Parts: sequence; structure tokens; C-alpha cells
Amino acid sequence: MTDKLPDRLSVNPKSPHYDEALLEHGIGVRFKGEEKTNVEEYCISEGWIRVPAGKAVDRKGNPMTILLKGPVEVWIKEQ
Repeated sequence: MTDKLPDRLSVNPKSPHYDEALLEHGIGVRFKGEEKTNVEEYCISEGWIRVPAGKAVDRKGNPMTILLKGPVEVWIKEQ
């Protein structure tokens, strides 16, 4: 396990930015100074996160998401 977190990470296994080994350790995300627990995907360099839009789902059953822009900080959660 490296201390360097990727610039972009997704919790969707179908995404090319998915990393199961990294997600098992737990990733903390702080967006605009507030810790978020429902982040589907993030990108540090572009400054955005994707979060579910309520209970809405698409026709394949995946949650509908919205893109929020702002400063993003990530860290590995300690156990």
C-alpha cells in the first residue's frame, strides 16, 4: 500500500478509476471543509466530487449522481 492516493477514484467496479484494494482501507473525503460519506467518485486536480441525487436511480438501477465543484481533500482512514 502506498501513501500516495490517486488523483481520481470511483466506487463503481465498472469504472476505469476503481481500485478495490485501496477502497478496502477506507478513504476519507473532505469537500469545501466538510467531511462527506456518500461520495461515488472524486477528482482532486479538477476539483469535483460525484454524490447521489437523492433516491433517484437510472434504468439500470445505478444511483443518479450530481457533480459538485470545489476544493477536495482525501486521506486514508485509520483503523
